[in-house]
Amino acid sequence: MARQWSDGHSTPVLCVGASSGPDGLLASGSEGGEVAVWSQEGHIISRLTLPGDEDITSVVFSPVTPSLLYTSHGDTVSVLDPRILKDPVETFPGAGEEEINALALNETGSALAVADDSGAVRVLELPAGKVCRTLRRHTNICSSVAFRPHRPNNLVSAGLDMQVMLWGLQKTRPLWTLNLQDVAEELDDHQQRPGQLFNPPLAHCVSVASCGNIVGCAAEDGRVHLMRVGGGSKLEQQGAVKAHSQGASQAHFVSFLSHPYWLVSGGNDSQVALWDLSKHPVVAPEGKNQAAVPKRRKGKSKARKKEQPQDKGKTKLGAEAEGDDEAAGGAEEATEEKAGPKLSIRHGDKVNWLCPAVLRGEPSVLVADQSSSLTVYPLSQL
Repeated sequence: MARQWSDGHSTPVLCVGASSGPDGLLASGSEGGEVAVWSQEGHIISRLTLPGDEDITSVVFSPVTPSLLYTSHGDTVSVLDPRILKDPVETFPGAGEEEINALALNETGSALAVADDSGAVRVLELPAGKVCRTLRRHTNICSSVAFRPHRPNNLVSAGLDMQVMLWGLQKTRPLWTLNLQDVAEELDDHQQRPGQLFNPPLAHCVSVASCGNIVGCAAEDGRVHLMRVGGGSKLEQQGAVKAHSQGASQAHFVSFLSHPYWLVSGGNDSQVALWDLSKHPVVAPEGKNQAAVPKRRKGKSKARKKEQPQDKGKTKLGAEAEGDDEAAGGAEEATEEKAGPKLSIRHGDKVNWLCPAVLRGEPSVLVADQSSSLTVYPLSQL
């Protein structure tokens, strides 16, 4: 069932991106500056090693000009033509204050957000690449950033300080901040058993559903934390699903299934899971009782785990979620429903990146792990 895409890289693949253009190209970046562009069948179209041999940490296609591929390496963003990889079309050196961890483009392709090790989020005007905003509130590495669909001046950031922040680009302070440590402590108080240990909820990957109002964040505590943004861009409700038995490294909403609230997650437990969140209390609340957002705290640790490879490609349908169901606390309490993921895949290696994509008409997810290959799993069995 799983397919391997090989021969694009000689080093572990760190990131994957999919184009919305008519060709439906895909791109991947790996350690040592390698970039590869793939057809939907998994054939290599072109490959390139950028000078400097710095790891490629993010690859993002322009949503309005699919012939532009933005890649981050070190503190630099290079713009490539994915149809023929050669010298960059544009280079933005110093786009990040320190090493860049993630890139995000707004829907109009007019702004590029850059998250880096300093904790800053820089916003570059396109096509010129001029820095128009620098957003500083994270007290540790900023690991992920995403624009809100339908609101090109709103973006969400997440970092290893365990904070998730919503920004309006008219201001340089966040509209709101959610402290995942406070949320996790509240959840764990309901669940903890003697001798049980919990990882701190370092925030690794943030994603926004195509409706623009639901945010998901994969965290080191194994949860995908969920937030609903209401009128006036306020944090209206938050909750979580216990997605993984170890740190959750990836969470991406899937825009091409039956509704906007499908989400795919991956983690250090070598599992990939597909979730139907349409009935989750954060997405479909019954009431509107507001409570205070947890207080913000600072976190300073940075953790990375590596799992030993197991057998790849073992899939289980209708699996129960790892761990106990969660009761969420935050802007509004949201009690976790009992259903687990709709699809659970035992991938067999730590997940570096997930990329949902429609390949030759088939809903799929591409998985990058510790190897130099990509693995493709079909979602059509749903």
